[in-house]
Amino acid sequence: MPSAPSDTPTGLLTISPTALSVAPDWFSTRSNAAWTEFQALPLPGLKDENWRYSNAKKIELSDHAPAQTPTAEQSKAALAATEGLKERAARFVFVNDTLVESDTNGLPAGVVCVSFEGALKTHADVLQQHFMKADQALGSSKFAALHLAHLKAGTVIIVPKDVVIEKPIEVFHWVVGDHAAIFPHTLVVTGDNAQVSVVDHYRSLEGEGGLSIAIADLVGGSGSKITYAACQELADDAQALHLSSITAGRDASVKSFQVQLGASFSRSESVSDLVGQGARSDMLSVSLPIGDQVVDQRTLQRHKAPHATSDLLYKNALYGQSRSIFSGLIIVDEGAHYTDAYQTCRNLLNSNEAEATSLPGLEINADQVKCSHGATSGPISDEELFYLKARGISDSESRKLIIEGFLAGVVERFGNSELLDSLVARIDEKLERAV
Repeated sequence: MPSAPSDTPTGLLTISPTALSVAPDWFSTRSNAAWTEFQALPLPGLKDENWRYSNAKKIELSDHAPAQTPTAEQSKAALAATEGLKERAARFVFVNDTLVESDTNGLPAGVVCVSFEGALKTHADVLQQHFMKADQALGSSKFAALHLAHLKAGTVIIVPKDVVIEKPIEVFHWVVGDHAAIFPHTLVVTGDNAQVSVVDHYRSLEGEGGLSIAIADLVGGSGSKITYAACQELADDAQALHLSSITAGRDASVKSFQVQLGASFSRSESVSDLVGQGARSDMLSVSLPIGDQVVDQRTLQRHKAPHATSDLLYKNALYGQSRSIFSGLIIVDEGAHYTDAYQTCRNLLNSNEAEATSLPGLEINADQVKCSHGATSGPISDEELFYLKARGISDSESRKLIIEGFLAGVVERFGNSELLDSLVARIDEKLERAV
């Protein structure tokens, strides 16, 4: 019998999703439609502007399959490796999209903090109102459809009006097994004047490859504050895609932070919609690619209401033959007067082979606005190196200290001291491998 041609679709391209038994009809309908859409949509090509200088084929769909339910040993190993914040309000641990631990004892009364599957049973009305309502404006509609088709894990956090959660909610997503794919989802909805901080971790435990296609929906009510961090630390041979949508209502403040430390190819797409007067969005990111890792970053700041502010700061420190791509756009709609919008991407190149591409942009359709954008790329200055080396510090240690200082300005803006210490330690670990 002849063998199948090498271009025959396999893996995630052909494996039908397993339906959730608890899903309401509207979700099943959307999930089924998403699978049909995924199969119909083409993979983004080189001529797709949203994938300029990148390559969607880096996300190797044909080589991956949905992650299998973890064994008891794998779950135990993941829990043993889960070292999180000591000061937290709640913690969830997922292994291969299966919930293996949940602790919500530190939450105030009235807060909803449940798994996605649990929310389908108890808060389907909130999901139906807010779940994946944003358009995929930055090029990954095909991957978003695949996520929705296979979605079964994640967290749903609903904070009522005037409730303040002092400590962070922490969520771990582990992937285990050869070429396993996970599809985590996070939905955060805050009522008027509510406050919450959420940290998502994406990590590998064992097995070759691995793939995470994750989505976060952040919906801030009037006067509320959301702080969100996505920390991607998958294995060096994994691939990662993180899509986030931010909706900030009147006087709401949403701070989002992307940390890219793992995966051979990682792509983040962040869309921030400022729909209420006086809304604010802070979009932060740090990445530290080494070897031949590729970090692809796409952002969109959409000002739809007057007197709103957005401030983006992305920093990348590159080693070896690694590459970073940043493409960001600020759009100020008609009527969104008195907008303040800023966009900065800085790249620090630590080898002659590293490459950074930055494409900032502005589209202004209103009056009385303050908008600026800029991007810089360059090596560590000889003066900085000389200053440290003249004081007896080795070249490699000098570079490490300079890079830590370069990235620290972004990390500190996140505002959680314990998470700051944890991230600095993780950055130090990777720098040890880079120098």
